[in-house]
Amino acid sequence: MNNVWDTESNETQDNTMKETFQTCLQEADRANRIPPEAFENFRVKRGLREKDGTGVMAGVTNIGNAHGYMVYESEKVADEGKLEYRGLDMTALIDGVSTENRFGFEECVYLLLFGKLPNATELDGFTKLLASKRHLPDRFTEDILMRAPSRSIMNKMAMGVLALYAYDENPDDTSLENTVRQSIEIIARLPLIAAHSYAVYRNHFHRKSLTLHTPKDHLGTAENFLRVLRPNKSFTDEEAKLLDLCMIIQAEHGGGNNSTFTCRTISSSGTDSYSAIAAAIGSLKGPLHGGANIKVQEMFDDMKENIRDIKDEDEVVAYLKKIMNKEVGDKKGLIYGMGHAIYTKSDPRAIMLKKYAQDLAIRKGYGDDFHLLETIERVTPDLFNTQKGLHKVMCANVDLYSGLVYRMLDIPVEMYTPLFAIARVSGWCAHRIEELQTAKKIIRPGYKCISTPLFYVPLSDR
Repeated sequence: MNNVWDTESNETQDNTMKETFQTCLQEADRANRIPPEAFENFRVKRGLREKDGTGVMAGVTNIGNAHGYMVYESEKVADEGKLEYRGLDMTALIDGVSTENRFGFEECVYLLLFGKLPNATELDGFTKLLASKRHLPDRFTEDILMRAPSRSIMNKMAMGVLALYAYDENPDDTSLENTVRQSIEIIARLPLIAAHSYAVYRNHFHRKSLTLHTPKDHLGTAENFLRVLRPNKSFTDEEAKLLDLCMIIQAEHGGGNNSTFTCRTISSSGTDSYSAIAAAIGSLKGPLHGGANIKVQEMFDDMKENIRDIKDEDEVVAYLKKIMNKEVGDKKGLIYGMGHAIYTKSDPRAIMLKKYAQDLAIRKGYGDDFHLLETIERVTPDLFNTQKGLHKVMCANVDLYSGLVYRMLDIPVEMYTPLFAIARVSGWCAHRIEELQTAKKIIRPGYKCISTPLFYVPLSDR
């Protein structure tokens, strides 16, 4: 059947279909308008947010906590940012594994899933368990990932996760034993699904050679991801450990972020693990969530192209003013990578990236780029408040630095958000297990219907 807008179809029919669609579009616009005052009249908390920006309390969790402010006498008070995994400061975990010069993502996954730091024997056993589950089912790449190539790696990852359902002999069992088993398998396999999806994308849409590598059991998650992603399979220990750090800082962010809340909402219905994780991937794909670091890189490249001397702070400030005035860039007036819904004085994830990435940035020739990001971080808060007439406490968020770090690691921009998902899936799985074990009630918020009465009229009388 021809598409109704196919230029080779009957011209008269084609024009009629276009007119019909335009009518549908107009009706859709008319039918989906809600007056702004309705939200106020019915005390609707849009975005599940209070008026001061704090989130509506929707659940209780033991897994993660993102702290960025305090509430004092009903007022939001800025505070230093802190991110805790099962009560452990995320920065302490990173500093610990860095001091011992080892990889830490597998340990982070264990902590999130099981609520404690593993001892050496437990960590070794869990790492080997992940390795044993890392390989995809026979012909999975050929039958699932190579068919109908997608321009979106995230959509292909969601499709791949959903397809794993068909290879599971017990996919719908939501018992603890089965859910933990499925979680471990999904966490282990998602990096390979992502890397192979990118290889197919690169081959189909950019006519590059198709190279499909397999993971090695003696390598960890970060090492295997770089091995499978890169055509030559080569990487340095320093690169892999920096990627490992990135994965740790993005593994979890509490139950209220959009993708994790999506996973918990879907899980509360009693559906299978594959549907829940695929839905979370779809949420993370959104540019208001996981795609933000791409916007930072677009802004960054635009600034480098149009600022004569990026070391000149006055020139940088002048250009940032133009961005805020919607004169340049994407003309939305946003300085990407600055500000956060929770963090006020500082984002601990950004702090960790700066701390551990700066030396490598300088050695790889990205010192000036790193300095530009630091300038943006330093001058934006005062500039924003001056331009807007506000007194808002603002910090750089993780997206300001993560894009440059990925660029330093030669990770293609199409893989920025997929890499986020590869890390965050560990948090999603932990929250799914907790939701199934403890909440046991489908999440169903209320919506006020304000439609006016409509009476049926026979078709001949309309």
